[in-house]
Amino acid sequence: MRRTGVLLLAVVPLLATTACLSVASDDSRGPDVKRVEARSRDAEVTLADPAKKELAQQIVASAENGTLDWRSAYGYVEDIGDGQGYTAGVIGFCTGTHDLLALVEKYTKDHPDNALAPYLPALREVDGTDSHKGLDPGFPGAWKQESKVAAFRQAQDEKRDRGYFEPALRLAVRDGLGLLGQFVYYDAMVYHGPGNDRFSTGGIRAAALKKAHSPAEGGAEKAYLDAFLDARRKAMLDKRPGVDTSRVDTAQRRFLDEGNLDLRTPLEWKVYGDTYKVP
Repeated sequence: MRRTGVLLLAVVPLLATTACLSVASDDSRGPDVKRVEARSRDAEVTLADPAKKELAQQIVASAENGTLDWRSAYGYVEDIGDGQGYTAGVIGFCTGTHDLLALVEKYTKDHPDNALAPYLPALREVDGTDSHKGLDPGFPGAWKQESKVAAFRQAQDEKRDRGYFEPALRLAVRDGLGLLGQFVYYDAMVYHGPGNDRFSTGGIRAAALKKAHSPAEGGAEKAYLDAFLDARRKAMLDKRPGVDTSRVDTAQRRFLDEGNLDLRTPLEWKVYGDTYKVP
């Protein structure tokens, strides 16, 4: 997982599989909650819908890569100096956060003769650190070479979906959130990763729930998302004082302030001072 945004300049993106998620209805809940749940059960209006998923990848890519072309990142590989070793691929898998190792191990099991297989011993040794031991100078080139293979691009998509997109969507639907809220959780999962410490998505959610009820608890959706974005911004700044928080401040917060809970297009937002538009 990438943990970008910890720098003042950003880098990488993502996609997903279409999953139909549902929340059990409860007649004791208020009409607003049931409306959100009904909306979440409709594949046409969840983030799993192909058009909405494409939009989500574009918004994330604007913050991670400075582009709306998220598909350009499969071959990306660089140490961005964030303490996570090499960051690579469509979601920013890291040698220091285990997900890159897990990706290459699974891919090598299915495709043993790939260009990255010789680096598995080194990847296991540096896992959880920022070390390049055994990876330089050839690992970046091997990653770029293998990223030209359709099967490896598909493996990146599947790992991203299982590890980030689908867990974020399940959690958002459970909390009764609409499309904007689903995206807010997804972007948090990409940047902060899963987990329950105060710098991870679970910890940020827990902090938000102390300030506002989720829609599933009968709270107002906008008030809850306000609390979540506040908690996320604080987590970003607590971990890296001075970090650019514009992916929250002038993108997601802008959509929320405009009342765009359904993430309707056209959209316009700013990240790191650059303006992006989706018609």
